[in-house]
Amino acid sequence: MAKPPAATDKGFGQPSPSGKTSTRKQPASSGGNFGFTPKAEVWNGRLAMLGFLAVILTELITHKGILAFWGLR
Repeated sequence: MAKPPAATDKGFGQPSPSGKTSTRKQPASSGGNFGFTPKAEVWNGRLAMLGFLAVILTELITHKGILAFWGLR
């Protein structure tokens, strides 16, 4: 059984066999800051990471879970 070619089998930095260079496709909605745009999703991810970090730091500093810190448990 033949092994499927891996991405590294072509060689790093070598052009593809077809000779075409890959270009990044523009999103369907190229404008605006609201909705499911790539720009909005990047910010959503960044804010989620900051929120998760805030929860972890709160638990490490207070030695309580986040619900106990807020008095919900």
